[in-house]
Amino acid sequence: MNNFYSGEIYHVFNKSIANFGIFKDENNCQRFIETLDYYNSSLVKDRFSWAKEKGEYCFNGLFIKKENPLFKIISYCVMPDHYHLMVKILKDKIFSKFINDLENSYTRYFNIKFKRKGPLWQSSFKSIRIKNNEQLLHLSRYHHINPVTNYLVDKPEDWKFSSYNDYLTNPDLLGGDLTEISITEPSIYKTFVEDRIDYQRRLRMIKKQILE
Repeated sequence: MNNFYSGEIYHVFNKSIANFGIFKDENNCQRFIETLDYYNSSLVKDRFSWAKEKGEYCFNGLFIKKENPLFKIISYCVMPDHYHLMVKILKDKIFSKFINDLENSYTRYFNIKFKRKGPLWQSSFKSIRIKNNEQLLHLSRYHHINPVTNYLVDKPEDWKFSSYNDYLTNPDLLGGDLTEISITEPSIYKTFVEDRIDYQRRLRMIKKQILE
């Protein structure tokens, strides 16, 4: 098991069991994102469902600075049956517990809402350490064009549940808080992302033809 040491950057992802559409509903996507935000603090004591029910939690965005965070969000995308996160670890050896808390909390919410039982995730989450700037940039782009590559939207900014719009519209991110992203101008980053869309769609079609 990975220990996730402070300062390291990871691509973290998981998929639903049997490709089940656990994030097809916008409210479900929002719930997952809010849960991700809530548990990203060493000060958390209550379950998210309790804090939300008591009105003790208000979501302001994943890029709003938190008190005593466990990690820093660099990019993310929530798709209909899976999620992707790129995070920078800020506290040693506790990220695995965070992901378990996140996934278990969402599973409880989903099972209660839809009156179902059993696991929701295909397997334990997976993680890949990001070792250089080129890998980091390409991963952020992959996250942001994923909904377009899968023909869910025509433009990456049309997908609500990724960090792309934050990159383009939040003046505190590129060239500011997100020092990990070497492209500091939103217009340049937009070109960097969108120049790859046609290639990714063609690649996806080729893979589909080969497998079928």
